Amino acid sequence: MVVYSGKSVFGGIAIGKICVYAKEDSQVKRERIEDPEAEIKRYHEAKDVAIEQLGVLYEKALKEVGEDGAGVFEAHQMMLDDGDYIDSVENIIRTQSVNAEYAVAQTGDQMAQMFLDMEDEYFRGRAADVHDISERLIGVLSGKGSGGIQTDEQVIIVADDLAPSETVQMDKDKILSFVTVHGSANSHTSILAKTMNIPAMIGCDIPLDDTVNGKMAVVDGFEGKVYIEPNEETMAAKKILYEEEQEKKALLEQLKGKDNVTLDGQHINLYANIGNTKDLGLVLKNDAGGIGLFRSEFIYLGSQDYPTEEEQFEIYKTVAQTMAGKKVIIRTLDIGADKQADYFALPKEENPAMGLRAIRICLTRPEVFKTQLRAILRASAFGKIAIMFPMIISLEEVKEIKGIVNEVKTELDDAGISYDKNIELGIMIETPAAVMVADELAEEVDFFSVGTNDLTQYTLAIDRQNDSLEKFYNSHHPAILKMLKMIVDAAHRHGAWAGICGELGADLTLTKDFLAMGFDELSVSPGRILPLRKIVLETDVSEYKKSLNEANP
Repeated sequence: MVVYSGKSVFGGIAIGKICVYAKEDSQVKRERIEDPEAEIKRYHEAKDVAIEQLGVLYEKALKEVGEDGAGVFEAHQMMLDDGDYIDSVENIIRTQSVNAEYAVAQTGDQMAQMFLDMEDEYFRGRAADVHDISERLIGVLSGKGSGGIQTDEQVIIVADDLAPSETVQMDKDKILSFVTVHGSANSHTSILAKTMNIPAMIGCDIPLDDTVNGKMAVVDGFEGKVYIEPNEETMAAKKILYEEEQEKKALLEQLKGKDNVTLDGQHINLYANIGNTKDLGLVLKNDAGGIGLFRSEFIYLGSQDYPTEEEQFEIYKTVAQTMAGKKVIIRTLDIGADKQADYFALPKEENPAMGLRAIRICLTRPEVFKTQLRAILRASAFGKIAIMFPMIISLEEVKEIKGIVNEVKTELDDAGISYDKNIELGIMIETPAAVMVADELAEEVDFFSVGTNDLTQYTLAIDRQNDSLEKFYNSHHPAILKMLKMIVDAAHRHGAWAGICGELGADLTLTKDFLAMGFDELSVSPGRILPLRKIVLETDVSEYKKSLNEANP
């Protein structure tokens, strides 16, 4: 038995044979051509084919992993149509009289290096996207296939790295797990793995040769280990873990339809986070009580220009009607930082996470803000909608926001347009400043929703997208937990309710603590609803509080 270690991307146990996924040799030869214009035409024809391929992949991914996971293929289509990319390829063909394959390879290498030279981890990660679209183009130009797995049995995929297009093309029925030598926790592949619920590891020191290919193995996504040809004792232990996981999934299905009430009668709302209407199926399938975070910025990110009031209204209306009276909390646009839309023409910033983003854009571009508010308010006539404002730091901001909301309400009243006149208004608590003035803020709003991702980042002064700082990043830091208690207490003192919509809300090791703190709501990815419900139903909060007091007298 040989054991290899790596970083877990998604937990779970997989048992099966290993299939080393070897990419086709993409080495490109430089060839002189006689007719550059004919070669440029050949390039554009290949580009159109590649864009069509990506469209097929998008539709396939949409069915399997939802809009957030499929979005990468739309992004790749846009990259293939990027003016700078096209100009570079055409220029190399014309000036050097070389084949399109070579021009594409050169352009891809140059642009990927440009991204790798950037300090921001997010943009560094886009180098892989440039390589992916370039390899796809070269494949079309050279007549090579799109790859895949040639196997009739279920296997554990082992590879150097996996591009999103490779991951989604794989037949999920034949994939037990995947393990890669490279990759990052923020890569599209990691995101897809989580969405597809496939046990996965990255950064594994496993060889990519016949020493592992075809061998029986176990991937333990909880430990972050791969066992090659495990001994009888190890195999028996891992089979027990696997069977336990399957039993847990079956038991969770039985929790659908049950109220989220603890053993001692404390109720909590379990809502879902979504990015668009295509996620609604998962929300209903997992029995969420409502939508605690509708990330409206994805409407903007998926558009070539500012979405109109009517376009937004139809989306919000669809969500409200589909949820049939269950609460839908829409967060106003959270553009900026790592979420950029070119048509906003935001200035380049040294530290975008602390720059012009979210509510700051709304308050400096009131017409964009009012267009969204009109659409949301109009949609509120068709369901139970609430509005949530991100990145709040002061009481003055909240008062300015409420003033703009009232202006829009007056405009709708004057036009005789219906809307929910008692619509709830809430704010996200994701800055230390908001925590410190939470009592003042609670007097002005109906609810708080804690964005734990940014709150942790700003409190610990750690860029959460910087993998090199992972050692220092601690979402369970005592300062964060104390802040959470301060937030919920401030809300309740002034008659507001408090929830969590950040990733920490799905941390099952903290669910009892959130109940003890008194949170009224947890909003998580749809797949985490039932595991959370299980803990809620099994918890006696009063007894848990007693145990905490005894442990910390």
